[in-house]
Amino acid sequence: KRTLLPLLRDEISAFVFPCHLALQRPELKHMVMELLRCIPLLLFLIFVCVLDHFIFSVLSIIQNHSFVQYSYQTSHHMAINVMGTSLMAQLLRSTIGALNASADTQLETSNLACLPKPRGMTREQYLNTCLPLIALALLCLAQVYPFRLRRVIASFYFPKREKTRVLFLYNKLLRQRKNFFQRQRRRIAWRARQPPGLGTSLLEWCHQHWPWLCRCQSRSCTLCETPGTPWHQVCSAPTCSALYCDRCW
Repeated sequence: KRTLLPLLRDEISAFVFPCHLALQRPELKHMVMELLRCIPLLLFLIFVCVLDHFIFSVLSIIQNHSFVQYSYQTSHHMAINVMGTSLMAQLLRSTIGALNASADTQLETSNLACLPKPRGMTREQYLNTCLPLIALALLCLAQVYPFRLRRVIASFYFPKREKTRVLFLYNKLLRQRKNFFQRQRRRIAWRARQPPGLGTSLLEWCHQHWPWLCRCQSRSCTLCETPGTPWHQVCSAPTCSALYCDRCW
């Protein structure tokens, strides 16, 4: 039986705790990457909507400025009256009278059938186009919570395999913990070798001339950067004033 070591402050950010409702750093990083993958689709959708609006505007301008309408109207009236009561007058009325005619013609035509008929996307069509992208973005935001159930499902159906996985991760954590302090020592040594900046030099000069300013300064742990408390330890070296919490010390 193994006793689990408490996680350090820098190690907590690399683990996901299923009981926390808030999004954690590994989940937030994964969620941001998923949302970034939606950007090309969003740009393509915006490009399609803008192109549809542009084409609709151009076709509307063409239709308004290229519309031509023709109107043709004619009128024809012919009447021949033969006066008299003689036989010749009656004969002419029966023959030439058939030529009497009356006709009115009115014709209207246009090039409307040849012009383009623009049909832009309606508001419902725009909404139907945006709905899949909105659903995809919501899925990217909500997928972090179902992902936490993967290990629970795996431990229920494959307990031996999940136990092997947990032991492997724990041993990996122990190896990382062994190298963690060495890496932190190298980081502190590298920071100590760096020349102090203008602000640091001015602060040290103020502390030398006015020691009471040290009480007003809020300090933190050099390694994990936790706020200073009365239980924090100061480095025993006379030339070093680094502050460490009890765990890092």
